[in-house]
Amino acid sequence: MGEFTLELNEDQKQVRDWLHGFAAEVMRPAAAEWDEREETPWPIIQEAAKIGIYSLDFYAQQFFDPTGLGIPMAMEELFWGDAGIALSIVGTGLAAVGVLANGTEEQIGTWVPQMYGDAHDIKVAAFCSSEPDAGSDVASMRTRAVYDGAKDEWVLNGTKTWATNGGIANVHVVVAVVDAELGSKGHASFIVPPNTPGLSQGQKFQKHGIRASHTAEVVLEDVRVPGHCLLGGKEKLDERLARAREKAKAGGGERVKNAAMATFEASRPAVGAMAVGTARAAYEVALDYAKTRVQFGRPIIENQGVAFQLADMATRIDAARLLVWRASWMATAGKPFTAAEGSMSKLYASEVAKEVTAQAIQILGGNGYTREYPVERMHRDAAIYTIFEGTSEIQRMVISRAIAK
Repeated sequence: MGEFTLELNEDQKQVRDWLHGFAAEVMRPAAAEWDEREETPWPIIQEAAKIGIYSLDFYAQQFFDPTGLGIPMAMEELFWGDAGIALSIVGTGLAAVGVLANGTEEQIGTWVPQMYGDAHDIKVAAFCSSEPDAGSDVASMRTRAVYDGAKDEWVLNGTKTWATNGGIANVHVVVAVVDAELGSKGHASFIVPPNTPGLSQGQKFQKHGIRASHTAEVVLEDVRVPGHCLLGGKEKLDERLARAREKAKAGGGERVKNAAMATFEASRPAVGAMAVGTARAAYEVALDYAKTRVQFGRPIIENQGVAFQLADMATRIDAARLLVWRASWMATAGKPFTAAEGSMSKLYASEVAKEVTAQAIQILGGNGYTREYPVERMHRDAAIYTIFEGTSEIQRMVISRAIAK
C-alpha cells in the first residue's frame, strides 16, 4: 500500500496531462452543442474509446492505483472538460462499481467487459436503484424480485427512475426487494442481460444540467433473469437475509450490508472529484476573465471585491480536493470511514461546486449569464452534485450519525 502523498508521481502526471488534453481538445469544443441537443454524445464516447479512455482497462488501472488517487484525478480532469459529456463517458462506471461491490469474481469477469464493449462496438451500462417513491428513502423501494425455483430464475417487476443510460444500456444492474419485511436489508442486485424481454425505457428526462447525459426511467415487467444473474449468488444472499432476520428478532445488532448503499459508499469520493473538476473549470474561466476585463481603466481583478472572491474560490476548491483525496486514499488503504469521510468529501465538494460556479457568473456579470460563456452551463451542471448519489442532506445525516457514535 502506497504511503499518502500530495505529490502525483510521474505516471500519474502523464495520465493527468493525457486526460486534460482530451478534455480540452475534444470535449470542450463540443460541450455547448451536446448540451443544446440533450443527446448522448456517441461520437465523443467513440473517440474516448479509440484512445483507451472509455475502456475497462483504463478504469481498472485507475481503480487499482495503490495511492487511491487514480480515480479522483481522472474524474476531475474529465469533468473539468464538461460535466454532461464526462458523465456520458463515466456513467457506465457506476454499474461496474455495483458489480464490483456485490458480485463474485466470475460475475465481474463476465459482465463488466460487456458494459463497455470495445472501440469498434461501444456499449454503456446503467445502475438502477432510485424509484419514483424511493430516492433517498431506499427502504421504500417497490421493485420486487421473486425467485422461481423450478426454472432457477428471478422475476423482476417495478419501475426505476433517474437511471443514467437507463433503457439504452447494454447491461442494466437493478436493485430490487427480495424480502420486504427486512426493509433496506432485504434488497439484492441483479444483472439484466442485453435484450432481456420485459425491460423497456420509460420517460426520458429533460434536465436543468448535465444534459448530454441520458437519464430515464427503466420499466421492468415480468423480467426473467437466470439465477446466476443475482450478484453474489443465492447462497450468499440467503445467509445475509438469515442474519438480518436474526438481528431483527434480537432488536438490532451489527449493520447488514445493503446492495445499493455499498455502491454509493464506494463512489462518493469520485462524485466529489467530479464536482471539483466543474468548480475548477468555472474558477479558471472567471480568473482569466478578471485579468482581461478592464473597467474604470484597470483589470477588474485589481478590485478587492473581485480578487477576494477569487481567493475564496481557489481556497475552497483546494480544500474540497484534499477531502476527496483523503477519502480516496483511505478507501484504497482499507481504512474505515469512522467519521463518514467519504460523505464529507462528497458533501463539501458538491456545495463548493454550486458556490464557485455561481461566483463565476457574478464575476463575469451579464456575460456570465449568457450561453456565450461556459460558466452558465457549468452552474447548471453543478446543481446535480448536491442531489445525485445522496443529497447533501443525506450526507449530513450520514456524517452526524457517524460522529455521534
